[in-house]
Amino acid sequence: MDRRLNTLDPRYYQIAVLSSLLCFGIFVLDFGIRGYNAIAIILTTQCVQFLGTRWAGLDRFDPLSAMITSLSLTLLLRTDLVLLAILAACIAIGSKFLLRCNGKHIFNPANIALVSLMFGSDQAWVSSGQWGSTTVGAFALVCLGLVVLTRARRTETTFAFLTAYALLLLGRALWLGDPLGIPLHQLQNGALLIFAFFMISDPKTTPNSAAARLVYGALVACIAYTIQFVFYTPNGPIIALMLAAPLVPLFDLAMNGRIYRWQQQQGVS
Repeated sequence: MDRRLNTLDPRYYQIAVLSSLLCFGIFVLDFGIRGYNAIAIILTTQCVQFLGTRWAGLDRFDPLSAMITSLSLTLLLRTDLVLLAILAACIAIGSKFLLRCNGKHIFNPANIALVSLMFGSDQAWVSSGQWGSTTVGAFALVCLGLVVLTRARRTETTFAFLTAYALLLLGRALWLGDPLGIPLHQLQNGALLIFAFFMISDPKTTPNSAAARLVYGALVACIAYTIQFVFYTPNGPIIALMLAAPLVPLFDLAMNGRIYRWQQQQGVS
């Protein structure tokens, strides 16, 4: 295998960051992650990825994207039932093979699994991601470093979302006369960073055009703000991404761009 391609593939960096955060969260911060759920999610995502690869007739099994999905699910999903954790993994990876349009999967795998379980069961919820300002700040720096290391591939969506969401929170605070510490605290959320850097930024589910990605990121931020602060429903960004994802084929139709390919990718990822 070409060592240069291995070094360039951004998924290796993503796996390293998420794995480090998971270990730090379990052994230092006590995230409340159940070990058997984590093992079940990781093993199930790889099994479903393998079966999907065989079903789709692909030449090579690629575990990298499935690993990123499993780590994101493990960090965000909370449930006391291991069967729900397994179901989340099946929904996530299965959606990549079953729900596709123009050579891309429609929904981010972890996103569709989280939303499905949030609305389909009262035994599953999303971690609030309150890790403390020090941990969140360190994780934010690592995420920004990840952007640099991976040469900022398709990060327009991330920065458009974070900028628009921050401006909306700031505008709300000014309108209500709240201290500016409130929107700052609202942005100091580990789950929000995982969403921004590892979920909405998924190059396989974002528009092909850079300009479209900027619009798309801002649109998700507006929907998330409406869900969170108009309808007072928690986990606004996660729900917003699920609602906005079906619009990506329309963005691709209206604004031309090149479909993203992982360096090693030869099929579905």
